[in-house]
Order: sequence, then structure tokens, then C-alpha cells
Amino acid sequence: MERVILHCDLNSFYASVECLYNPSLRNVPMAVGGDIEKRHGIILAKNQPAKKYDIKTGEAIWQAMSKCPGLIVVPPRFSLYMRFSQKVRDIFSRYTDRIESFGIDEAWLDVTGSVHLFGDGKKIADEIRQTIRQELGITASVGVSFNKVFAKLGSDYKKPDATTVITRENMKDIVFPLPVSDLLYVGYATTKKLHRYGIYTIGDLANADLAFLKRRLGKWGEYIWIFANGEEHSPVLPQLYEPYVKSIGNSTTAPRDLTTWQDIGIITHVLAESVAARLRDHQFKCSTVTVYVRDNELEHFTRQCKLEYPTDISREIAQSAMRLFRENIDFSKPLRSIGIKASDLSVGSSAVQLSFFTDQALRERESAIDKAFDQVRQRFGFYRIQRGCMKSDTLLSGFNPKGEHVIFPEGYFKAGE
Repeated sequence: MERVILHCDLNSFYASVECLYNPSLRNVPMAVGGDIEKRHGIILAKNQPAKKYDIKTGEAIWQAMSKCPGLIVVPPRFSLYMRFSQKVRDIFSRYTDRIESFGIDEAWLDVTGSVHLFGDGKKIADEIRQTIRQELGITASVGVSFNKVFAKLGSDYKKPDATTVITRENMKDIVFPLPVSDLLYVGYATTKKLHRYGIYTIGDLANADLAFLKRRLGKWGEYIWIFANGEEHSPVLPQLYEPYVKSIGNSTTAPRDLTTWQDIGIITHVLAESVAARLRDHQFKCSTVTVYVRDNELEHFTRQCKLEYPTDISREIAQSAMRLFRENIDFSKPLRSIGIKASDLSVGSSAVQLSFFTDQALRERESAIDKAFDQVRQRFGFYRIQRGCMKSDTLLSGFNPKGEHVIFPEGYFKAGE
């Protein structure tokens, strides 16, 4: 029996929830975004009236307001969105236990074993949409197909509050004319490369020579060719299954331009402590540290380095990040955002071969200090204990990346961008 896979995408999720709690926002252009005063100025979601002004998710608030001067921007309330997300998941669980989240507002469902109880995939999708609308007051679009990639294409195909069914019989009519950038995991850089080779649609990609794609894009070229031809067969992970976490990271947009090493150091230590604490929470250690930098003209880059030993010690992560920053930043342009990511993860209890030149006693003391920090913050709050350098500029250090940001594990593929 062919699989029946659903992808459910909550329409303008954050904005829809905010409009639910404040109906006066429904018919005026509004968006959910960061704090303009603190420069966390990114559009996270927008309602239908705002979409008419071509406001895009991810663009700066100042850009959005230049398109729509009357735009109302409200701050995000992630705890509220998480509560609604769980309520939606509870609705999904009435039909299957094979539910795989793809962020807070999207999920795949494998309902293959449920069609004999509830009807075919379209009937189940329509019932789910109706239930979400009636019980929660928000809407969803659902794609129905025989694999996850095409189900995701289906949920994006028609919005809001719609069901799209993609079968082997109609896939060429629906999928092949779509822009290649619509295909899951085909990002901006890959799209540019494909355009250089005359590949503009998913159909072009599906009909391209596989050997050519592998020569030009490596293994990733084979993956996306498989996706385009509908031959993606990855399973929907069952409910309560926790996917393997490939990396843990945090980034922040600073409340003012970063122009000195002291500025960089303050935020680096805040981010490194957050990343290290997350590693300890999941009992991981990392062997690679990556930094992200974006300047005030929105140009950005990433750099990474391997560590001598796997670690969850905040000082070691911070030192590695600072070394990367010092090797790659000249302050020719003020910096606006920086981030730190830990990857190449291993189980924290794994044995590590140390060098005779390593001060293991120092590492053990620092590990104990970090764990003491964790305990104090868990009991009394994040701001009850901080390093001295953070007190030198509380405007820069006054954020809690571990408590204020919702982080999801990376997808099972990572696009070679």
C-alpha cells in the first residue's frame, strides 16, 4: 500500500494567534516582529492585509514599514505560540501517532494506517483543517502526498485554509512547473547554481542528467534530483521520538552596533554560556565551533574551527569563538549580529584521550563552575549570577538567549549553501 503523508502548515501562525487575542488587528496590516528599540527588527509573521504590501517574513522591520508606513508590529509571545502548537498536535494525535514536527507551526503526519478508519488522505486533511479552525480559531493548509517532500509542496501550493493532493498521476502537472526554489532544501545559493545550468523549474531538475548534477553539486545534487522525481522515502518519525540533534547554537542582534573587541567579548560570553548550558542539558559535548557575523549593511559570513577535545565548557567555547572573530573581523563595518554554534556532537560521558600538556584539573574546576551556574540560574533565574565582563555593559549583556529563544533541532539534511 502506498504511504499517505500529510504536511500541515499553520497559516501566518504567530500573526493569526495575535489576531485571535486582539480581533481589532484582523483587518489592518499587522506583523509579529522583534523589538525595534533593541534592534531585534525582523518580521516573523504577518496577516493577510500586510501580505498585500509584499511584506516578507525575515525582512527587517524598517524595510516592511517603508512598504507599509501604517504597519502595526507586535512583539512575539513564544510561550503562547507553543501552547497553541501543542493543541494542534493534540488534534493530529486523534488520527495518528506518527507526527514529526518541522518547527513550531509545521508537521508531517503519516496516516497510512488510519485511512481504513477515517477515510482517504484528503478526507483526513479536510477534517483536521476544520477541527483546527473550529476549536482553535486559526487556519491551516495541508498537503497530501506519497512522501514528505511532495506533501510539503502541497501545503505551500494553496493558502490559506486549503488542501492540495499530489499523486503520482498528477505530480507532473502540479509539481514540475513550480520554481526549483520551491523544493524543500533548495536554498538561495543552490537556486543560483541551478539557474546557471538552465534549471529553473522542478521539472527541469527532475529531467536533468544525474551525473551532471553530481559533478556540479556533489552528493547534494543527487539528493535534490531524487526529491524532484518523487523518490524521497524518509519515514515520518513517531510521536515522542526525539530527532538526533546535529548542532546547538544561539545568535542575537545587538541593541547597538558592535565596534570594539570588548563589545564582541561581552556578547560572545553570553552566547557561549547559553550554548554550553544547552550541551549539558542534552548531555552532549561538541568538537566544532562555528561563528556567524552580520554587519550593519546585512552582509554576513560564517567561520568554524575544530577543537582539540570535545567540550561543554563555556570558557573553551568562548575562547574558540573569539579566536575566530579576531581572525576574521577588522571592524571596517560595524557589526549588527553575531552567533555561535556547537556541532560534531558526541555523548558527554564518552571517554576522551587527553594530552600530557592539558591542565585537566583546571578543566574539571571550570566544568564544576559551569554546573554550579546552571543550578543557581535554574533556581533563582538567569540574571542572578553573571560573569564580571557582562556587567561592564548591561545593554549588551541584558538578554537570556537560552530562555528567550526557541531552538529546534536541525533537519535530517543540511543544504550545502
